[in-house]
Amino acid sequence: MRAWQIVSDGGVDALKLAERDVGAPGLGEVKVRMRASAINFRDLATIKDPGPRGLTFPAVPNSDGAGEIVEVGEGVIGLKPGDRVASCFFQDWADGPCSPEIMASALGGALDGVLAEEVILKAGGVIPFPEHMSFEDAATLPCAALTAWNAVVETGGTKAGDTVLLLGTGGVSIYALQFLNMLGARVIITSSSDEKLARAKQMGAWKTVNYRQTPDWDQEVLKLTGGRGVDLTVEVGGPGTLQKSIEATRVAGTIGLIGILVGGEINPLPIMRKSLRVQGIYVGSRRMFADMNRAIAAHGLKPVIHETFAFEEAKSAYHAMEAAGHFGKLVVKC
Repeated sequence: MRAWQIVSDGGVDALKLAERDVGAPGLGEVKVRMRASAINFRDLATIKDPGPRGLTFPAVPNSDGAGEIVEVGEGVIGLKPGDRVASCFFQDWADGPCSPEIMASALGGALDGVLAEEVILKAGGVIPFPEHMSFEDAATLPCAALTAWNAVVETGGTKAGDTVLLLGTGGVSIYALQFLNMLGARVIITSSSDEKLARAKQMGAWKTVNYRQTPDWDQEVLKLTGGRGVDLTVEVGGPGTLQKSIEATRVAGTIGLIGILVGGEINPLPIMRKSLRVQGIYVGSRRMFADMNRAIAAHGLKPVIHETFAFEEAKSAYHAMEAAGHFGKLVVKC
């Protein structure tokens, strides 16, 4: 079978498409014929700068994928050949709090990823996905969707009528918008593109803010909320946007800190003064994944996929991620 491999620190154009034999699944493992793999910013960052992540070359990128089980190993219960499953970002996070051991089980980082025609995963590291979803749809679930679900449901505890701020229109933010619509929350979303903001409005966003035209977007958010601020901010920018997110969030509100997109420094004092809860979010557990899948199935939710690429065009998909012109997700067929 073929797999894309990181073989150096040469970036996207240094990726190699290679033949690879994955063998048979062992105790408690399944072999999956991958059909699609979605790209996250983290995957691009790993390819561009693999050194700090301690990768051993060659390494297969990407945490997110979906396919069908073709073989099960000894001791596997509840899964069989033909089952349609998605990968779990963390192979060892069933439930409960995160831990260093769980973090060491991340696909496409500590462990080989899923941008391959066949992979072997732990039986507890895959999960059936909603029947109405295609493989391409389901490939977007493991990281972006689950991160958004964790932010707005598990961490944010969002209720109907709450106001939530989303930054940008990437995969996490657009999934968060869809989940918040399901929950009956009001969404304020930012972007530098009026076209993307118009699409977000069509999808149910309450208010939109172009941060290029309105550099003090935090003050605009305060105006839109009558000076109160939002109940929850899904912070995907990182240090470069966090200070404004702190300002835009209400007293005793919550910030789900996810992103690494924009560098910078922050002054932590306003967090204390406003009694804010700032919670780091690193995807989520398999139990959260199952909860999310039930909600997705109940509402018939479909992801927003900006573009789908052939397996041989995976480099183009990463370049598209780098160009940051997408709205929603980028997916590679396997």
